[in-house]
Amino acid sequence: MAASDVDRAAGIGRRTQSEIFRAGVSGDRPRIPVRWPDLVEAARRRLGDDAWAYLAGASGTEATAAANAAAFDRHRVVPRVLRDTSARDLGVQLLGRRYPTPLLAAPVGVLELAHRDADLAIARAAAAFGIPTVLSNQASIPMETVATDRARGTGPLWFQLYWSSDDELVESLLRRAEAIGAEALVVTLDTPQLGWRPRDLDRAFLPFIHGMGIAQYTSDPVFRRLAASRPAQTSDARVTPSAIRTLLGLRRRGVTPAQVQTFLDVFSRPDLTWDDLAWVRERTSLPILLKGVQHPDDARRAVEAGIDGIWVSNHAGRQIDGAIASLDALPLVADAVAGRAPIVFDSGVRTGVDVLRALALGATAVAVAHPWIFGMAIAGEHGAREALRNLLAEFDLALGLSGHRSPAELDRDALRPTD
Repeated sequence: MAASDVDRAAGIGRRTQSEIFRAGVSGDRPRIPVRWPDLVEAARRRLGDDAWAYLAGASGTEATAAANAAAFDRHRVVPRVLRDTSARDLGVQLLGRRYPTPLLAAPVGVLELAHRDADLAIARAAAAFGIPTVLSNQASIPMETVATDRARGTGPLWFQLYWSSDDELVESLLRRAEAIGAEALVVTLDTPQLGWRPRDLDRAFLPFIHGMGIAQYTSDPVFRRLAASRPAQTSDARVTPSAIRTLLGLRRRGVTPAQVQTFLDVFSRPDLTWDDLAWVRERTSLPILLKGVQHPDDARRAVEAGIDGIWVSNHAGRQIDGAIASLDALPLVADAVAGRAPIVFDSGVRTGVDVLRALALGATAVAVAHPWIFGMAIAGEHGAREALRNLLAEFDLALGLSGHRSPAELDRDALRPTD
């Protein structure tokens, strides 16, 4: 998509329909399925079993992931008629900047499981629409490589921080994020340790042990020093074909066993408290958003602590089984924040109508992941771009058909709960 198409995002619904139908005259069809169930199934067929378990799985019985989807389905759109919606504007104001759409590409780790172009592919795809890409701390490609990728265009970058147990490493990651021109820092608080994920456990597969998803670490000077100073250890693992394949995979990625062990040692930080926020504020000039907020009291306290934005998320149901749906938490958090800070929302977003629902319930912007992950698994960068295009196209049409011209016009009156 050309840069001028970013300026025409408001017309993307009708334009996308026209492009698809006109291409169909020549027998061409979209690269990826448009229907959500078909998109999911096509990605499942393309991905290996380990990759599918990690990218599509959730915690426990996966009740939280199911609740995320069910919460959207409980909110029905109430269309209004005889309103002039011919000129629609999809743009939003967020952290002092105007973005052409309300979407963000959510941070997703270990994207090499979906496609070899990984973080580069989504950054390029999102840039086509002016959508910020939130670079994962568990990336497959270092942030500097993504930032200097000339094919990426002018798309904005944010950085997600998993707060390591090593403060010097955290400081180094913050300096690097500022150096690449990141526009915001997303401190993820809902993953101080991994949740109970049966799909991965049944397969005994954790990608980090295989050297995947740790490129932000292995490219960091502080981390490399930590790994280099690690005492040599003898392994008591049995020499099996699987163990040999793991070692060969590490060598192919340029990762050492010491780096893997160092990562496993420093990743988790379960002892964080509200008092620690001042520490990170002193070490970065970037706007800070707290990701993983579900309780209104936490949102209220974050705003009172001077945090720049709230990110409502339950990690797509990957952390706590039986937790509240993210969409159910959203209006409670919005009431607590009362307009004092922007709210980003994620978890369970499948379609453009889901984006509309989240905005109507109080979100300033909506971060999406699974649609473009599945698109990427099917067709790489082009698949990710098509998935984002389809989300925007449906949102644009739903916005107009419901009687609204911009995200700013959406409020709870646009929806009716079915309960």
